[in-house]
Amino acid sequence: MTSRRSTPRWLADAVMYQIYPQSFADSDNDGVGDLRGAAQRLDYLSWLGVDTVWFSPLFASPFGDAGYDVMDYLAIAPRYGTNEDAFALVEAARERGIRVMLDLVPGHTSHRHPWFQHSAHDPADHRYIWSDRVGAPVRDWIPNQGRRGGYYLANFYPIQPALNFGYARMDPAEPWRQPVDAEAPQANRAALRKIMAYWFDHGVSGFRVDMAASLVKDDPGLAETAKLWGEMRDWIDATYPDCVLLSEWGDPKTSVPAGLHADFFLHFVGRGMRSLWDNSTGSRGSWWTDQACYFDPDGRGSMAEFLSAWGEADRAIDGAGFVALPTANHDFSRLTCGPRTRDMVAPAFAFQLTWPTLPVVYYGDEIGMRYVPGLPDKEGSQLDGEARQGSRTPMQWDDSANAGFSGAPADRLYLPVDPAPDRPTVAGSQADPASLLHQVRQLIALRRATPALGTGGSVEVLSDGYPFVYLRGGSHLVVVNGRREPGRVALGGLSGAFRPLVAHGAEVRDGDVVAEGFGYGVFEL
Repeated sequence: MTSRRSTPRWLADAVMYQIYPQSFADSDNDGVGDLRGAAQRLDYLSWLGVDTVWFSPLFASPFGDAGYDVMDYLAIAPRYGTNEDAFALVEAARERGIRVMLDLVPGHTSHRHPWFQHSAHDPADHRYIWSDRVGAPVRDWIPNQGRRGGYYLANFYPIQPALNFGYARMDPAEPWRQPVDAEAPQANRAALRKIMAYWFDHGVSGFRVDMAASLVKDDPGLAETAKLWGEMRDWIDATYPDCVLLSEWGDPKTSVPAGLHADFFLHFVGRGMRSLWDNSTGSRGSWWTDQACYFDPDGRGSMAEFLSAWGEADRAIDGAGFVALPTANHDFSRLTCGPRTRDMVAPAFAFQLTWPTLPVVYYGDEIGMRYVPGLPDKEGSQLDGEARQGSRTPMQWDDSANAGFSGAPADRLYLPVDPAPDRPTVAGSQADPASLLHQVRQLIALRRATPALGTGGSVEVLSDGYPFVYLRGGSHLVVVNGRREPGRVALGGLSGAFRPLVAHGAEVRDGDVVAEGFGYGVFEL
């Protein structure tokens, strides 16, 4: 029997914030965000109350897929600055009590990475997966332009050749397959440890791991992939015990027991997150499904799907890690999208910040930045019918030119600023005590000050309808109404005095919980 893994205490209490670096803050007025710009905004993040920041990929890249096509894992892309800028940002963040996590892309590189350029010409180099003929699936095998000839396996886009971490099963019909313990797959594991060690040694607190389930090929049940991450976790625990891995796997019940510290509920695996806020609602061209979700203005959803998925994951994890719950990210639409306006999303934050999951706020969601439809493709953002660029627009800081994001001419911006005349800004929201931003800040502060509302407190669901009502830690009642119609729920045997800690359109009255449309409240018994 293996011993139970421990998790760094700071992670259990973390409130995370994702920064899309191209779009957050531009210090040199070239139209693209950078690290010095982000460093200048650290005081805002400290004011907001987040204590962990995750940057989407910062590494050198040709940017065919917005940086997820890495050309050098040990170098910051010049558009963002230098390695020294990254080290300075990590230190400045730490002085404010904020940890920095980077985005790691372990399953593939850019086709312009020196590793691939060498492998494309040398038949003895098996760092990538090569064949002399097209394998299956056909669409993933790309003709090689190098002297080696043949075909390479792509992990996502054709410009992203898959690194060779081996196959879980051998197949005589595909003699190019190598087992996971072959020399090249083991060398790639060693390279992955070297990359992580470099950034850990420079103060980075962890990685969000892109496509974490994609490494070992033909892996039924992802058993060999899980063993790989378990091996990485053992190494981290022994060498960098205060550092963590947050995976883009999308299946916490599998990935966290395997060894990842935490994993997201995501839009592409099951209905766990979509059943909460189907962020495609009203956004044709970006994950259009129009399926019912709980935080739907018309109240067509239910918490049942989420509760089932979360319960299954929570039992499998058994306290050895965490489920992470994002408001959105760079790959799917924001909370504020389609018919759901920023005046409707505060209850979603109230839920996210009082449920025993790790909350991850996508930049700008805290002020109600919207998904912007109809934008042109930018660096691979248009994925078939999925227009991811609508969630990657510049951060809206104030009412100056380009919303305070950059001093560049508007036509040089990475993406256009939201043209809506009523677009929210940080400055305007800070000046309005009733703004969504102030509500989110208040909820973050309440979570940080109240252990019962964090990952360690117990949870008991009292009503899974409208409003959704639950008890945290046996001491705090949370009420969340995700629709525009009011709701009322009898508390039954729960009695006593209820002191409101945060209350916006919700109250306890005559033994009932009463919530206005889009109302929420947190009460101490």
